[in-house]
Amino acid sequence: MKFSEAWLREWVDPAISRDELLEQLTMAGLEVDGASSVAGDFSGVIVAEIVSVTRHPEADKLSVCQVSDGADTYQVVCGAPNVRPGMTSAFAPVGATLPENFRIRKVTLRDVESNGMLCSMAELELGDDQDGIIELDLADQVGKDLREALLLDDVIVDLDLTPNRGDCLSVRGLAREVGVLNNLSVETREVMAVDAVIDDIFAVELEDSSGCPRYLGRVIRGVDTSRPSPLWLTEKLRRCGLRSIDPIVDVTNFVMLEIGQPMHAFDLKRLADKIVVRRARSDDTLTLLDGQQIELDETTLLITDGDGPVAIAGVMGGERSGVQADTTDIFLESAFFSPLAISGTARRFGLHTDASHRYERGVDFNLQRTAIERATQLLLSIVGGRPGPVSEVVDANALPVAAEVSVRQARLNTLVGTPIDAAEVDGAMQRLDFEVLNREDGADGVTWKIKAPSHRFDITCEADLVEEVCRIFGYDNIPIRRPVTDLKLRRVPRQTLPASELKIQLASMGYHEAISYSFVDPRVQDLLAPGVDALALANPMSTEQSVMRVNLLPGLIDALRFNVARQQDRLRLFELGLSFTPGDVVNQKLMLGGLLWGKRFPESWNQPDDDVDFFDLKGDVERLIGWIGDQVRYEKRSDPVFHPGQAGSVLLDSEIVGRFGRLHPEIERALDVAGGVFVFELDGAVALSRAKHQHRRLSRYPSVRRDLAVVLNEAVTAAQVEGILRKALGEILVDFRLFDVYQGKGIDSNEKSLGVGLTFQDASATLTEEDIGNYTGKAVDALARGVGARLR
Repeated sequence: MKFSEAWLREWVDPAISRDELLEQLTMAGLEVDGASSVAGDFSGVIVAEIVSVTRHPEADKLSVCQVSDGADTYQVVCGAPNVRPGMTSAFAPVGATLPENFRIRKVTLRDVESNGMLCSMAELELGDDQDGIIELDLADQVGKDLREALLLDDVIVDLDLTPNRGDCLSVRGLAREVGVLNNLSVETREVMAVDAVIDDIFAVELEDSSGCPRYLGRVIRGVDTSRPSPLWLTEKLRRCGLRSIDPIVDVTNFVMLEIGQPMHAFDLKRLADKIVVRRARSDDTLTLLDGQQIELDETTLLITDGDGPVAIAGVMGGERSGVQADTTDIFLESAFFSPLAISGTARRFGLHTDASHRYERGVDFNLQRTAIERATQLLLSIVGGRPGPVSEVVDANALPVAAEVSVRQARLNTLVGTPIDAAEVDGAMQRLDFEVLNREDGADGVTWKIKAPSHRFDITCEADLVEEVCRIFGYDNIPIRRPVTDLKLRRVPRQTLPASELKIQLASMGYHEAISYSFVDPRVQDLLAPGVDALALANPMSTEQSVMRVNLLPGLIDALRFNVARQQDRLRLFELGLSFTPGDVVNQKLMLGGLLWGKRFPESWNQPDDDVDFFDLKGDVERLIGWIGDQVRYEKRSDPVFHPGQAGSVLLDSEIVGRFGRLHPEIERALDVAGGVFVFELDGAVALSRAKHQHRRLSRYPSVRRDLAVVLNEAVTAAQVEGILRKALGEILVDFRLFDVYQGKGIDSNEKSLGVGLTFQDASATLTEEDIGNYTGKAVDALARGVGARLR
């Protein structure tokens, strides 16, 4: 939220500097993001009256003006179309300095002397309007310095409020906080009821009172929308980040900024029958004030009349019923909409308005009558009109119930870490407008039972009251001390690897950790997990983040596309996170995912310019879980997500615990990623497991290697060959190496030749040639029986 310091000090003016005030707000939990000047850096500009205007003798678009500062008169040549006798404007005489150090000098324009300059908003950096000079309603301040007259030494403060502090989305709410923090009373501005001068009312019906428990309306006839908004009003709006639109909208926006109640004005002549607050129906559509036409769903709360929807409740009005240049009669709305009824509506339709921002966080449900009377007063003073009586429809049973919460002094002292006197708490409760229902002294101190005011939706439990007392007591007043606690060493399972060590190992392999959202684009997820139902979010941030991920690949692919768009030529990413599978209970499973893409090595004069391939991926997977031991096997995999010839499964004790491979080319094209994308996914528990430590004596006797070339069917894998040999030879076979694969001349087309190296070693004796021959023969026999292999 943006607000003007000067406007805030109209309500409460503590005797502290600007910097101290902003620091105080931040320390109270209302974080100040920044502060900027309300005007450009200029000096010497004064308020002046234009006495007369005549046409320039040599230029049709220029005027010769006589400008008075109350003491002297100056001749000024001006090209503004709105200059006229009798108006008051901003005058920069000779010697004044405008923004960017532009100094005003005496000049001659088309043979006519000009002794200064009449300024526009843009020239003084007061706004964007540069089509005419500033019109000031300051006839009684002619000759006064403009910065002083308009309080231009003010600043615009930008607050970053947490969602629970909707009560501070107004100047009055902020003033209440500043008053509490400085123990000052806030300017009380009683809003008197405006007497009705006509009997006209427009009927209102609450069809959905749970979404709108209170609705107030008032007819005002005979308004003149051609009258401009006064400068004081447009300036206050500008300094809060809003632009002036027309006097009626400006007044409703002003009331929202001043006291926190969003309002809306309808063109009465464009309303039919009566106002009905209801949920949307299947055939409802609405064209909004910004021209956007939207299809409504049945969860949307609407303001309707006899001809259909006229506004999305608490978000934005419709084009059909909006105030126009020819509007003479209006229906003024001031309503309380339940935060639950409005929450998510603006985001669902891609809208975010000042009204929805406030209603979603909670608006004081006792504020609506004050707001409509305040707006009526302002409208009558600016655009005139004849007001009717205020009509109110309310369902008291649907209004929020103020929370009643207890706080114990002993618990307060424990959480804060320092004793706080009961008198301090009493003062904080009183200054915060908390009604003390009961104050009971006990052995452990005082217990307060309080009732929260209607503007504090966020007070629900004891911790909330502790936070309030801390804010008022002052976080700076809480002494710093080191925590003292009895810490016990936690048990660390020997067979479980800490996640930090796994991440360090991946980093040593050249991977970077990615942390992606758990909610993903359903279109991308359908590509990467076809046929798997995903858990849809009831209130997604966007359609691209509307379902829970069933694997980690969508987030990794998004990170890849982001990097590719920024001219990266190689990428290695991993993520350790949860996947979510719907069912009777949502199944959350820890998974490890990884991605390789692009060049094998960083660009260098001494490295080949090759791309990664399937065997780079398989090598990384083997290295990653190699410590698990002989129980891990790898098999060829058939998976629609992966390339038909470049996919594998990871098996642990015959159970599939992972998959890896290149994405299917059609999926790569659908995701608009050039080149091969290689990914892996492993069960997180498996990735974090490690084999039980086994210690054995090293053999003192030499090892012997024998190489075999065996011919077998091309469908037989090297893993099958290794498994047969290890089973047949036992501990004598200490190493197995595949060093050659051959298909071609001299071998049938459905066969292949594997070159394998077998290393034998006995732990208790030196192997003889006879022993080696026996083991080699045993290996050949086992392969012949197992897969029909023969020596080449």
